[in-house]
Amino acid sequence: MGAIGNLVMQAYLQALLLTGARATEMGRLKWADADFEWHSLTLRDKAEGERTIPLTPYLAQLLAALPRRNEYVFSSPSAKSGRLTDANHRHTRALREAGLPQVTLHGLRRSFGTLSEWVECPVGVVAQIQGHKLSALAEKHYRRRPLDLLRLWHTRIEAWIRDQAGIEQAHETDAATIRLVRG
Repeated sequence: MGAIGNLVMQAYLQALLLTGARATEMGRLKWADADFEWHSLTLRDKAEGERTIPLTPYLAQLLAALPRRNEYVFSSPSAKSGRLTDANHRHTRALREAGLPQVTLHGLRRSFGTLSEWVECPVGVVAQIQGHKLSALAEKHYRRRPLDLLRLWHTRIEAWIRDQAGIEQAHETDAATIRLVRG
């Protein structure tokens, strides 16, 4: 990701791969939607209106390092909207410079789903994180996974992807130390 040369763009592209979110969902993420205390992100999606997913350890580090120029996490001082709106050009250039095959921004979303199979993550968990509309009867009516269960699997997925990419694992936020709080 170093070939991009823009910290916000680097974090944005990594966030797409590490969450399986749609490009527009991630691009519209506001600081108010990122909860660093409870380790969650609230994304506006096209299926349910909004969904809350885990803020995994490495992604939390990436986001915390970003400048807070305005209300958007992935801000752009040159964009009229104040946020990233088109990452395709830089993404394509970074892939080319790294000698990697072409993959679209939506391809990063597909990759998250595919890579999650390597840790044997249940398909329903991946669908819930990605914001896919539930299709199976059991998923629609009987499975509602709490954020802590999603976090368990999502942290495993992130750790596996980082391991495969040779990115050092973070230690300050260990998923094992997060406990369910009952109100």
